[in-house]
Amino acid sequence: MKKESSLISLAFAGLFLFVAHAGNAQKAAAYSAKNKTVKVYLTAENSDKRLTQTETLHFTDKPQPVETEVAVFVDPSKKFQTMLGIGGALTDASAETFYKLPKDKQQELLTAYYDKTKGIGYSLGRTNIQSCDFSSGTYSYVKENDAALKTFDVSHDKQYRIPFIKEVIKAAGGKLTLFASPWSPPGWMKTNNDVLHGGKLKPEFDQSWANFYVKFIKSYEKLGIPIWGLSVQNEPMATQSWESCLYTAEDQRDFIKNFLGPTLYKAGMANKKLIAWDHNRDLMYQQASTILEDPEAAKYVWGIGYHWYETWTGANMNFENERRVAESFPNTHLIFTEGCAEKFDLSKVNDWALGEKYGTSMINDFNAGTVGWTDWNVLLDEKGGPNHVGNFCFAPVHADTKTGQITYTNAYYYIGHFSKFIHPGARRIVSAASRDMLLSTAYINTDGKIAVVVMNKTDKDIDYLLWIKGKAAKTTSPAHSMETLVVE
Repeated sequence: MKKESSLISLAFAGLFLFVAHAGNAQKAAAYSAKNKTVKVYLTAENSDKRLTQTETLHFTDKPQPVETEVAVFVDPSKKFQTMLGIGGALTDASAETFYKLPKDKQQELLTAYYDKTKGIGYSLGRTNIQSCDFSSGTYSYVKENDAALKTFDVSHDKQYRIPFIKEVIKAAGGKLTLFASPWSPPGWMKTNNDVLHGGKLKPEFDQSWANFYVKFIKSYEKLGIPIWGLSVQNEPMATQSWESCLYTAEDQRDFIKNFLGPTLYKAGMANKKLIAWDHNRDLMYQQASTILEDPEAAKYVWGIGYHWYETWTGANMNFENERRVAESFPNTHLIFTEGCAEKFDLSKVNDWALGEKYGTSMINDFNAGTVGWTDWNVLLDEKGGPNHVGNFCFAPVHADTKTGQITYTNAYYYIGHFSKFIHPGARRIVSAASRDMLLSTAYINTDGKIAVVVMNKTDKDIDYLLWIKGKAAKTTSPAHSMETLVVE
């Protein structure tokens, strides 16, 4: 008995030493800014600074900032969601415009967006299943009334879109996280017998339409384009003058539960990430809760996608609804699936407000828990198209198809402040500004480098401290600017 007691005592002693050692190791691994430097990259209005490295900062001891000092407090010990990626949509319009450019300009664009060193390192993409408004016309992959999908053929996309996506994947280093979204089933599958103007999917075509997604994925993957995921329906609550199809939250829940989810699983595509909603933030909570509170639907859903066009009502962007979804359904991912500045006007292509809209959204979206951020068209022409219903919009980059010249709006650079420095696999960490004049978010990359994004929408330069655990580096945020501070 005594021998057994001694063994137990030894075991407890060993356990105590192990726990103590683990605790000390954890303490030793605490982040310190000592001897680290900060490279500052700046884009600012009324200057030539565009993602330009402007200075290198050094930390000094600063145990306690005072209330009169402006500070951005960063805490690498508090980690949140993992970055999936940042990118834009590879539509028919973007592809068609791309192939109207001279070869050297095509290469310039690919480098600008997808090169991780010379460009802004896009890693995420979206593409359309069949036609959307940003196509030169409507088209379908199947012939009229072919419910068995025997005529399914993506040959239409081989002219522009498929070769363009392949070029993009190559420029991105051979890997792109790509998801696909349908704007509408064929008109004959819908209650209004029209591919445009809303309408709903007829119940008798539920299974046929679910099969359609599988056909699309298989066709693209056979052509060398991996599909990472898909959304159920683009903007399911909007009757548009272009390709559209209506689903209530209950409609989408039941279609996922009874048809699309099981069909993907039966086809061996359980690994494809299924995104529900894919519309504006205003109805986001109602839609997410209706779908995700049904366990039989929720088991198929990877994430909730959302757009930023709730502002059409005259309201501001509704970031609070994102937070409510993230709080209520922490195991479901949030992904921004589309946003652009609408109503294209060539005279406004250099407006600073374009980039500031992106910066405001991206910082707030990431801070609300979003894991991936997808801009709308990566490239449009000098008219904000092509678009077969005249719904012309801005893109971060516009091409003049007559002269072959490319214009980079400041939106391109604002997005780049995130995509170039915050890489897939990075974890969001705490970034808290002491004044609401500055917006900020921060991530720690897998290589240990920290990227802090700071945005100033005011008319004044703001001096501030970048403060990390008792160390601070002093710098200035110029009026109407975006900075990324890389701590290494």
